[in-house]
Amino acid sequence: MANKVLFCATVDYHFKAFHIPYMRWFKEQGWAVHVAASGEIELPYVDQKYNIPIQRSPLHRKNVKAYEQLKTLMNRNKYNIVHCHTPTGGVLARLAAREARKSGTMVMYTAHGFHFCKDAPLLNWMIYYPIEKWMAHYTDCLITINAEDYELATHRFKAKHVEYVHGVGVNTEQFKPIKENKKVEIKKSFGYKPNDFLLFYAAEFNKNKNQEFLIQVLALLKDDMPHAKLLLAGEGPMLEKCREQAVRLGVSQMVDFLGYRQDIQQIVPMCDMAVASSFREGLPVNIMEAMACGLPVVAIDNRGHKELVQNNKNGWIIERNNTVDFSNKIKVLADNEELKQKLGQNGRIIILNKYSVEKILTEKSRIYQSYMMEMEDVKWTNL
Repeated sequence: MANKVLFCATVDYHFKAFHIPYMRWFKEQGWAVHVAASGEIELPYVDQKYNIPIQRSPLHRKNVKAYEQLKTLMNRNKYNIVHCHTPTGGVLARLAAREARKSGTMVMYTAHGFHFCKDAPLLNWMIYYPIEKWMAHYTDCLITINAEDYELATHRFKAKHVEYVHGVGVNTEQFKPIKENKKVEIKKSFGYKPNDFLLFYAAEFNKNKNQEFLIQVLALLKDDMPHAKLLLAGEGPMLEKCREQAVRLGVSQMVDFLGYRQDIQQIVPMCDMAVASSFREGLPVNIMEAMACGLPVVAIDNRGHKELVQNNKNGWIIERNNTVDFSNKIKVLADNEELKQKLGQNGRIIILNKYSVEKILTEKSRIYQSYMMEMEDVKWTNL
């Protein structure tokens, strides 16, 4: 009978966006791949998919039903490995797997950035830290994706093993630099002028992502850089407030609210630089994709940004709330094409060396294979 792995997360789009290469890897090893998450998206390399009503809010009553379904699923299918992701999906899956672990199931959890970190609100520490510390007791392998989380997990949590993997990986063939004439051509196709200086940020509109900061920065640039355009992709509860702010600050003609997009791989390469304003990040994929496309980055100081952006090498990290310094760095790049190109090239090299899908697959497969070997050792011991 084939070995089986169960991937679990709150919503199935998480796997479509980030984990298809790793599900394919399991299929190549001859494993059956199952997925449990909320949603009905069709996923490649999946033998069985279960639509489980997991809700983002941990207190939602449907999560009780989701827990029961996950528990039944795990006890029935006898998975060799359960790999869970996302905060709520990760908690429910690990709770549901407690009995299965006693029968030999290996339980893995990837923390895509703890909600508690050095600059996180006290409330986050009060709520999320005790939960993760408790759940570590039911985790055979806790995977972290940045240095700060790895250090914290190693010293404070009691998971059997703690690993450090450099994110979910970027497809460096899909996200790559384009020549200047192609960039101009694509700009025109999207309605921009060749000399428009395009700043790009893709994120949900919420308080953490802090797009209001970028609109304030743009207001400081409008006189010196009237050709600057801020492209904001995404939707969310703060969207209308940001629209109103752009009008109030007199920069509405310089901000394009792009909404939810499925053509990010076309938009990013035509831009001139990436900007990032979030207060908290684990390891932001949007920044990695921009770096893969050869864009320099100016970003607010947080652990995820600092993991990717090195001052004067591929961009700059700016103190929170310092709109003046942030705007000045944008002007520096707009006025110095050679520096812009150099920082962008350095960023792509960083991605190729540490954060490409190929590099992450090597890191993850090493972890998976160590568990496969451990399973074989247990099997032979029990013969």
